[in-house]
Amino acid sequence: QVQLVESGGGLVQAGDSLRLSCAASGYTFSSRAMGWFRQAPGKEREFVATINWRSTSTHYPDSVMGRFSISRDNAKNTVYLQMNSLKSEDTAVYYCAAARTRTIATMPDEYDYWGQGTQVTVSS
Repeated sequence: QVQLVESGGGLVQAGDSLRLSCAASGYTFSSRAMGWFRQAPGKEREFVATINWRSTSTHYPDSVMGRFSISRDNAKNTVYLQMNSLKSEDTAVYYCAAARTRTIATMPDEYDYWGQGTQVTVSS
């Protein structure tokens, strides 16, 4: 049974940092790219970051470029999202996901396993 469990969310102030973690189990973690998405109330799910299977390639949208950083530890079956200089517009539920392939992926339909999400709230 595949499980992706996010942790590390919370309430912070603008300018603060948070590190999200996502622990994976039930499949070969190192064989798939991983991604982070977020969804704010009333908005569509938005791509945040992706990393390929061996951490040699990452990709971010302009909205988080230079502030967020994705990494993974294949020995621990865990992917991370380091979020710095947080803004109120970063408030959302954050989801990690496992892609179908080894290469980076930016679209939700390229992923077939999803976590339950963790809330990040940034007060201004």
